Amino acid sequence: MTKFWNFLFFQLGWFACVMGAANHHVFWPAIGTFFYVAFYIWRSNQSLLELRLVIKTVILGVSADTLLSHLGYLSFENAWPSSYLSPFWMWALWALVASTINSSLSWLQNRPILGAMLGGVAGPMSYEAGIRMGAGAWGTGGQVWGLVFIGVTWALAIPLLLHWARPTVGSGIVKNQT
Repeated sequence: MTKFWNFLFFQLGWFACVMGAANHHVFWPAIGTFFYVAFYIWRSNQSLLELRLVIKTVILGVSADTLLSHLGYLSFENAWPSSYLSPFWMWALWALVASTINSSLSWLQNRPILGAMLGGVAGPMSYEAGIRMGAGAWGTGGQVWGLVFIGVTWALAIPLLLHWARPTVGSGIVKNQT
């Protein structure tokens, strides 16, 4: 899949999930996003690597967003499946982010510091945009500290995702050199 289409589907999936959450109709946007991610994995030259990356990324994202929520920095709309976890639609967004690491964000692969800077800025901007669109709210911990913690989370997450996207020795996973 070309980088352009990957970027476009990322943007469409993000917008659909956020607007779905804001309007209490998140099921189909989240399912559609997961279908796109499944299609992306299926079409990949390195499907097993991509699947592992998506699973690890979703676990990381659910953990990070759940922690930020329980610390009082974020409040999400549509808390399904549980008010104790980040919502399902956020899981779809983290899977969507994973689909960009070896595609539209592949230019960051050997630039972890640039990836950290991008994550530290773009992550909080994305959450702020989602909150302004009505998909959530800042918690009792406050907006400024919420943005700081999200920035740190994403500044650490992007280099970690870039590291996870590399094939391991002996895994049988070979990256496409094109």
